[in-house]
Amino acid sequence: MAVPSRIVTVGDVITDVLAVLAGPLATGSDTPAEIRFTGGGQAANTAAWLGWLGSPVTLVGAVGDDEAGRTGLAELTDLGVHCAVRRCPDAATGTVIVLAHAGERTMVTERGANLRLTGADVDAALDAAPDARHLHLSAYTLLDAGSRGAGQRALAAAHERGLTTSVDAASAEPLRRVGAATFLDWVRDVDLLLANSDEATVLAGEADPGTQARSLATSVRYAVVKRGAEGAVWAGRDGTVFESAARRVRVVDVTGAGDAFAAGLLAAWVSGADPVEALERAGEAGAVAVSTVGARPAR
Repeated sequence: MAVPSRIVTVGDVITDVLAVLAGPLATGSDTPAEIRFTGGGQAANTAAWLGWLGSPVTLVGAVGDDEAGRTGLAELTDLGVHCAVRRCPDAATGTVIVLAHAGERTMVTERGANLRLTGADVDAALDAAPDARHLHLSAYTLLDAGSRGAGQRALAAAHERGLTTSVDAASAEPLRRVGAATFLDWVRDVDLLLANSDEATVLAGEADPGTQARSLATSVRYAVVKRGAEGAVWAGRDGTVFESAARRVRVVDVTGAGDAFAAGLLAAWVSGADPVEALERAGEAGAVAVSTVGARPAR
C-alpha cells in the first residue's frame, strides 16, 4: 500500500479560551457558559485533524517560550503532527477568546508569537521534509503585515519545489480590510482556495454559492465554498461544479469545523481522490468536529 504524501501546513498556533454560551450574549451583564482552554489556530487545527486522519503532516509556525506553547506543541505531537515550530523567547504564544453560540462563533484575537513567523522558518521546514507533496497556508499569515512575508514565501517556496498549494481564506473581516482584489492577487494560481460563505461574499460578492465558487476559480485552479450545514460547492477553472450535502448531526460547537473540513478534503485530494470523494471525506471530518467541544480532535 502506498504511503500517504506529507502535507505541510503553515500558520498560526493559538491557545483558545473557548466559551460555549448557554444563551445569547448579554452585553454589559453576565452570560452562563462552559469555558475551556484548548488548542487552536487555523494551521495548527488543520494539522491536528490531518494527524487524526492518519496523514503525515508537518506544522510550520511560531510560539512563545512559555507554558502555553509547550502544552500546545505536546498536544499536537500526541495527535501525530511533526512540529517545525520555532519558540520565541521575546513573545507570548497567541491567544484567541472564542464565544460560541447557536452555530456561530465570534473571536477576539491576539496573534502573539505568530507574527514572528519568517520565510526562513518555512524554507527550513520544507528542506527537512523531502517527502512533502502539498503546502496548505492559513490566510491569517497573509492578512497581517507582521507575518505576510512568511505567507508569501510559503507559496513561492512550494512552487519552487513543485508542491501543490492550498489557502484557507481565514476570516471575513480581515479580508474586508485588505480588499478582495489585493487578496486574490496574493493567492493567484494556487491550486485550491477554501472560503466559507462570509469569506466568499467578501471575495466574490453577493451571489449563490455556485456562482461565488466559479468566480473564485477564475483566480485559482479550484475553489471550494464551505456552507456549514448547507454543505459545500467545488468549482474548477475548467467550468466544472460539484456540490455536496452536509452530514446531519447534533451541533455542539462549530469551532474548528472548517479546519476539520479542510483536513478531510486535503487528505483525500492529495491522495488522488476526485472532487466528489474529497468533499465527502471533508464533510465526514466536519461532522465529527461540530459534534464535540473545541477545535481539535480527541487524542
